[in-house]
Amino acid sequence: MSDTTQVLPGKARAHVAEARPARWGVFANEDWWSVWIGLLVIVVAWALFANGSSLNWLAVAPAKWKTLGDAWQGFVGHWANYLALFAALALLFGTGLAVLGQSLSRFLPAFLILFVASLLIFTASAWTEASRYNLEAPLLALGIGLIVSNTVRLPEWFQSGLRVEFYIKVGIVLLGATLPLTLLFWAGPVAVGQATIVSLATFFTIFLAGKALGLDKRFAAVLGVGGAVCGVSAAIASGGAVRAKREDTSVAITLVVVWAIVMIFVLPFASRALGLSTAVAGAWIGTSEFADAAGVAAAQAYGDAARNAGGAIAGAPDAAVQAFTLMKVVGRDIWIGIWAFVLAWVATTRWNTSEGGVQAKADAREIWARFPKFVFGFVIASALVTWIASHYSLADYRKIVTPDLVAPISTLRTWAFTLCFLSIGLTTRLRSLTATGWRPLLAFTAGVVVNVVIGYVLSVHVFANYWNGLGG
Repeated sequence: MSDTTQVLPGKARAHVAEARPARWGVFANEDWWSVWIGLLVIVVAWALFANGSSLNWLAVAPAKWKTLGDAWQGFVGHWANYLALFAALALLFGTGLAVLGQSLSRFLPAFLILFVASLLIFTASAWTEASRYNLEAPLLALGIGLIVSNTVRLPEWFQSGLRVEFYIKVGIVLLGATLPLTLLFWAGPVAVGQATIVSLATFFTIFLAGKALGLDKRFAAVLGVGGAVCGVSAAIASGGAVRAKREDTSVAITLVVVWAIVMIFVLPFASRALGLSTAVAGAWIGTSEFADAAGVAAAQAYGDAARNAGGAIAGAPDAAVQAFTLMKVVGRDIWIGIWAFVLAWVATTRWNTSEGGVQAKADAREIWARFPKFVFGFVIASALVTWIASHYSLADYRKIVTPDLVAPISTLRTWAFTLCFLSIGLTTRLRSLTATGWRPLLAFTAGVVVNVVIGYVLSVHVFANYWNGLGG
């Protein structure tokens, strides 16, 4: 396993623990831990809310400021809150990583630096003029991370704190608490249907293009799943299913990350230029992005743009992230297990053996092993808040439940996303793309084109009424 860690880039190393054989059942990997951490936060918030209190004291975030003096005073007035928040997050993430055998002596110092950097970025995005320059926290975190990682050599121990998928999965579970289950069931079938069309079209485009360009079929399959489903997690899952070479998985991850970052900026810009509503844009982003974290960044950026556009962008600002989540988490991410099972079966029965002559197993356990467990956390969180909301009228829900229960959970979700976006930037080496060669790049880019075009047609024309109804 140490050899794998050396081959994969920084972001991929965060997934290596998830690829190990399960030893602790429901505490086996970061996927499960993201479920327990997210649900624990929601249950604590609910318990406080039920007793007339709230999690607002812990869920602290910088307030809007005009001058540096205002920003400093805001920090001084809440330093105890930030200290408590750091301690809580370090305890939650650190416990999970410790059980998984990770070094806390490396993680905690790295996480402290990451937290402080995220706080500074969060503060910068709270500047009253930030929206004019599109300095939303996710994009700002990503941009700063990219600059640092591509100009400064970060110490190896610092990589222990850059748990990209861990942060984003916890954030997605927390996101479930802001989405009613009725909305999930209503839009879910549309998301699954749209995702099925895009997943099949994109996979076969990349796979067939890769084979036509002379790539090994296992390599082409890993590239195809990486583009068709959910990026890094899918690439690692499919690589294990077909027993692809380690360096092939690394190349797939690099291409996924680079294109995901490109789409963070392209898709919101194109959506605004085309005059798309927030919900339709979120669905297009969910269909066309290649990683959960990058997609959330793009969707949140478009939602923030709508919030500050004074009505120039149609739809509720939150609809962009809601539509993206339904499209990506409910629709596309469930294909990880499906593709892993199908490819494991194909590799066993058609491609015979892997390099070492070990037969790949194709059974129901493969689907369960590769299924993204954080989806369960998302659904449970949504169901819990839906049950709580059922005891209130819509007016009381907005007046009582939203500020004292949902709002602090949303703030903690934003913290998780910001930690994730900064980690993506700090683990992405743009120069590593030059080592991949032109054939994998060309095959994957063909899938990008198909992905974006079909995603646009389905989101803007075929299923537009559904998505606009979501953002109504």
